[in-house]
Amino acid sequence: MLGFRHKTEMVDPANALRGRDREMPVPQRHEVLGTSVVPPFPEGMEQAIVAMGCFWGAERVFWQAPGVYTTAVGYAGGFTPNPTYDEVCTTRTGHAEGVLVVFDPTKTSYAEILRLFWEGHDPTQGMRQGNDVGTQYRSGIFWTTEGQRVVAEASREAFGHRLREAGYPEITTEISKAGPFYYAEDYHQQYLAKSPWGYCGLGGTGVSCPVGVGVAGQAS
Repeated sequence: MLGFRHKTEMVDPANALRGRDREMPVPQRHEVLGTSVVPPFPEGMEQAIVAMGCFWGAERVFWQAPGVYTTAVGYAGGFTPNPTYDEVCTTRTGHAEGVLVVFDPTKTSYAEILRLFWEGHDPTQGMRQGNDVGTQYRSGIFWTTEGQRVVAEASREAFGHRLREAGYPEITTEISKAGPFYYAEDYHQQYLAKSPWGYCGLGGTGVSCPVGVGVAGQAS
């Protein structure tokens, strides 16, 4: 129980691992989409950062979505600069396993990205997702603009209502301002495209999420 409790308690920033200045080297091209996974991105593209458990399966949800230019996995919401995967797994970085989604707002919307996010996992599980336990597996939306914050909070309220009707507890998803997104190691990028039989512990609730309730046009 002590080990379980340690994994599910956020590290104090003063006790977080120090990390490093050096950025993680990553491939330039997306394994599936053939687009760039690092900036600069084409003019007019928008970015979303979300966390929904193990990032391998989460990334696949978004690279398959219409209107998405590129995706990448990495670490978000914590304190340690440029952490390694092993460091994140100690739960001493504060980071969640996240996905960067770069999308064309003329072909899709931030609200639609959030629909995929809400329906793609169970956002009521706290510091875990299925059998994956730890602060790195928490559910999170890291907004980059005030408009994104408004849309994210409205979508949480709308989906929370649907979940309660279906008998689920309250949503535990963190919604906070995005800090740096630190790219994960090369082998994690588009992992399930490189290893089709690889592990994916992602699972939704089966509850549908209403899109854009009362927030049309507010994501920019």
